[in-house]
Amino acid sequence: MMSTPRKHLVMALGVAVLLTAEVAIAVAQPTGPSRTAQLRQDTAAIHALGISGVQARAIAPDGRQSVATSGTADLKTGRPVPSDGYFRMASTSKTLVATVVLQLESEGRLSLDDTVEHWLPGVVRGNGNDGSGITIRQLLQHTSGIHDDLPGYTTPTEYFQQRHQVYGPEQLVARAMSHAPDFPPGEGWQYSNTGYVLLGTVIHKVTGRPAHREIEDRILRPLGLGRTRWTGTSPTLPRPHAQAYQLFGPGSLVDVTDQIPVDHENLAFVTTTRDENGFFRALLTGRLLPARQLAEMKRTVPVNAEVQQLWPGGRYGLGLVERPLSCGGTYWSHEGGDGGYITLNGVTDDGTRSAVVSMSEARGDTLEHILGQEGAGSTLIDHALCAEGSNTP
Repeated sequence: MMSTPRKHLVMALGVAVLLTAEVAIAVAQPTGPSRTAQLRQDTAAIHALGISGVQARAIAPDGRQSVATSGTADLKTGRPVPSDGYFRMASTSKTLVATVVLQLESEGRLSLDDTVEHWLPGVVRGNGNDGSGITIRQLLQHTSGIHDDLPGYTTPTEYFQQRHQVYGPEQLVARAMSHAPDFPPGEGWQYSNTGYVLLGTVIHKVTGRPAHREIEDRILRPLGLGRTRWTGTSPTLPRPHAQAYQLFGPGSLVDVTDQIPVDHENLAFVTTTRDENGFFRALLTGRLLPARQLAEMKRTVPVNAEVQQLWPGGRYGLGLVERPLSCGGTYWSHEGGDGGYITLNGVTDDGTRSAVVSMSEARGDTLEHILGQEGAGSTLIDHALCAEGSNTP
């Protein structure tokens, strides 16, 4: 199953709430719903859509954390959703890839204006594709025009047939090269997983090491994100985790936990709500990139009409999405959706307030279900980032 902002546009009881120790011991008298009460309401609202399991974590400017879970981690046993369980990071790992590329740019080892042909001669060629006219910046921003054609499944039968197939970057790029470009480089916007396959290969070419190794050494270890891991071609996740479910249609809900990510070189990261919050907060507070590179990352263009349905008012930078807040201003994010796990996240521009919600069921059978799930997740993020009173638990 390919990973897109919501791949499903293309392919389409009970509530358990856990408070962190910091929140549990706090004393306050809020004028409205407390941060944790709001998070509880919003996770319950997502579960009420029919989504099996939800976990969310919000961090306030003072560092206090609110955690809520809803539903079940396993429809067979009814076990509760773990409050910091693992899930597949999916397309959120594009921000990891982009961060490494920008670090290399800050070190003078590549330029955002370098062409793909410069680093990967002869790779982007054929059917009107020409790597000499596509820049690293355009790959990062999904403005390259390279058509996306990653393998994926749309039925239970296809899932069981394909879930353990392993693809190399060359195979994935070759599929894209069998198509004409969607538009000339720089003259449109279209989400392209293939562009990030190429970026991972560029990182390998520049450094001599696989992209996931550079991500581990440059981002994960320095930040102490020990529960963000690259799983490679393993079809399983570390424990604890909720089972992942895919709704293919009425009466066709399938456990799709057991599978190998299509682009395992770049997308086979698992993480937790705690680690994902930590990464985005570090990124936006300048701990990972010099000011100039972070500013480049935040230079955005509008997304296309299809993705606007998912991200109303959304704009795309270099591996980073800008979205408006109901309370004014904008926030930064990059959601991930693949293999039953749908995760939304957000961090304020100053990096002081953040939230992550991971849903362990993808309702990808109809546009109504897709937009309903996306909207409920976006509402949770918006509420968490717009919360009144940073000291209200």
